[in-house]
Amino acid sequence: MDCPSAVLFKNGYRKRGLALMVVCTACLLGFALASPPALADPTQTRQILQVGYMEFPPFTYQNSRGQAAGEFIDITRKVVLEAGYTTEFVFLPPSRLLLHLRNGTVDLAPSLSGTPLLVYETLESWVSPVTLELHAWHLNTTETLKTFDQIKHKRVIVISGYNYGGLMSWMEKQSDIALTEAPGHRAAIEMLKRNRGDYLLDYHKPVQELLSAPGDENLHSTKLLSREGVWVFALSRPQAEIWREQFDDAYIRLAEKGEVPPLRRLGPGYKITGFPNL
Repeated sequence: MDCPSAVLFKNGYRKRGLALMVVCTACLLGFALASPPALADPTQTRQILQVGYMEFPPFTYQNSRGQAAGEFIDITRKVVLEAGYTTEFVFLPPSRLLLHLRNGTVDLAPSLSGTPLLVYETLESWVSPVTLELHAWHLNTTETLKTFDQIKHKRVIVISGYNYGGLMSWMEKQSDIALTEAPGHRAAIEMLKRNRGDYLLDYHKPVQELLSAPGDENLHSTKLLSREGVWVFALSRPQAEIWREQFDDAYIRLAEKGEVPPLRRLGPGYKITGFPNL
């Protein structure tokens, strides 16, 4: 049991302690009112996603400053932020992009739905921000394709590294189709103009964006196939399914606010008569 002097000491200690707490609290409040602390950077808590992309203008490409650019890239940036992440874009040639998705060096990539080399390596998003059309380009001196069978016994220019949704593998097995590879879209156009091939297989928008040089007005095209642009998530990454759901949900929210293209009802798409079953 405490003696009276001990009780007085403890009471005095408590009073001095209480007075000190009041003074400290007042000082802290004064400091807070005088200079409010800066808000924490919200990006510091966001996980960084590695997004692989390739040269495929105007959808995905590397601009003159070495930065990721293009219609699909702009949409990807918005969706990544809405889903609660930040991103680092990694520019890769098509073959390296496949390898990096396979081993998980990159987490995801803007791509095309149904790409055979990616089917067993990735998960596709359910939403599709863009639609792409595969065309057969030709000079006005060459007949327009009405069926795909007309491409047989012809010289066909293709873009190096493109699989065209499995069409490239199919054509390589055909003894009656002569294939010539071009390193890029502009080079392929020039090869066609120089009669290095009868037809050029390439996607409509990338070629259309480049048709400004003399003689380009002589190029025409036939639509062969329509394909959906999607995000593909590396199955080698354990979070792939979670990311896909988050991206789909984020895109839906942005579409409802009018910040990305509206949701579309996805169907089987278009195929020209005679197009092979891949």
